Amino acid sequence: MTIKAENISKRYFRKTGSANYFYAVSPLSLEIRGGEVTLLMGRSGSGKTTLLNMLAGLLAPTEGRVWIDETDLYSLDDKALSRLRSEKIGVIPQGRSAIDTLTVMENILLPAKLYGKPLPDESARQWMDHLGIAHLADSRPGSLSGGELRRMAIARAMIQGSDILLADEPTGDLDDENTALVLSAFWAAAHAGKAVLLVTHEKDALDYADQAYQMSAGMIQPVGQNKEQP
Repeated sequence: MTIKAENISKRYFRKTGSANYFYAVSPLSLEIRGGEVTLLMGRSGSGKTTLLNMLAGLLAPTEGRVWIDETDLYSLDDKALSRLRSEKIGVIPQGRSAIDTLTVMENILLPAKLYGKPLPDESARQWMDHLGIAHLADSRPGSLSGGELRRMAIARAMIQGSDILLADEPTGDLDDENTALVLSAFWAAAHAGKAVLLVTHEKDALDYADQAYQMSAGMIQPVGQNKEQP
């Protein structure tokens, strides 16, 4: 599966002395292919999260199109777009995404439950064990650290069966050991066929990337490739 952005941009209006606007993402094209890890690096405020949200079907671009294979993402109505996101796209957001009244296990299984899918309990347990949070299955999010919450969100995305994984700073709250573990998990998911986009400040992530871009002031530039597993 492939995500292809064609000349997409995001423009916002703001009041100055007279009506004006600025580009959070300048017009750009980008292809994220199944079987590869694509890395997007850059400083805070460079447009990385805005770009990810447009690719995820969460934020309509001002101009251009986003394709998932042959489907024009933003030509779909809200119901069809929501269904496609639930079936095809797993998003790991940068912010907190847990529901405090649910346990860790219930949070991880929630997307499948909402859409009436068989609950992937065994897969959830395997990913929780792999990410070092199996002992927290019955805990509430309020008792978890930032790193544990991040790993919970990663496990939730991994078990959805999504062909596309879009992760916004997935290692932001992790120590070196867990950072390597999480990056290896994304690398393995990509090389099992998923299309993976990692938005990160983590320079070590370059070792796991098949293609990589640097983003600055809403524009991207390629920074190299590495096809070997770390």
